[in-house]
Amino acid sequence: MNIAVFVSGNGTNLQAIIDAVKRRYLKCTIALVVSSNKNAYALTRARKAGIEALVLSPDGFKTREAYDKRVMRELARCNIKLVVLAGFMRLLSPYFVRRYKNRIVNIHPALLPSFKGTHGILDAFRYGVKITGVTVHFVDDELDHGPIIAQEAVRIRGDDTFKTVEARIHKVEHKLYPRVIRSLIEKK
Repeated sequence: MNIAVFVSGNGTNLQAIIDAVKRRYLKCTIALVVSSNKNAYALTRARKAGIEALVLSPDGFKTREAYDKRVMRELARCNIKLVVLAGFMRLLSPYFVRRYKNRIVNIHPALLPSFKGTHGILDAFRYGVKITGVTVHFVDDELDHGPIIAQEAVRIRGDDTFKTVEARIHKVEHKLYPRVIRSLIEKK
């Protein structure tokens, strides 16, 4: 199965997926990495792994749908069956979501539906919750919404700092996301 991983930043989840493919835990091919940010370190990770990357700035596209249609042409060319969002900081258009319904997954660093948005870890930490975690879900037309596939809790201890919580969240992400992707590939 060919998958595409969409990124915008550092790409630690991309690296976890690359590593899972290399050790054959994931029986798929990362056929394409898509980024809206030409400076994303994730692109370096893709290049080092020999994975084709599409860097496409939204500048110059009149609508989100026009941008997504351009991306979708590349997904079709690569015969992509599953779209994996791994820190992709753009909302997908309803057109894209409909075309790939139940074939787009996202990972979020909080227990949805709480703490949606780009700062899930920081928002949960500042709010003072005692338990936060990681959610993997199917993507729909709303931000950090859609059927939840898996969640894993992370307890916040009294001596935690934002950085220690963030590190534990990332550790959970790097195990949970490949596990969910594997179950989707195996249709479980």
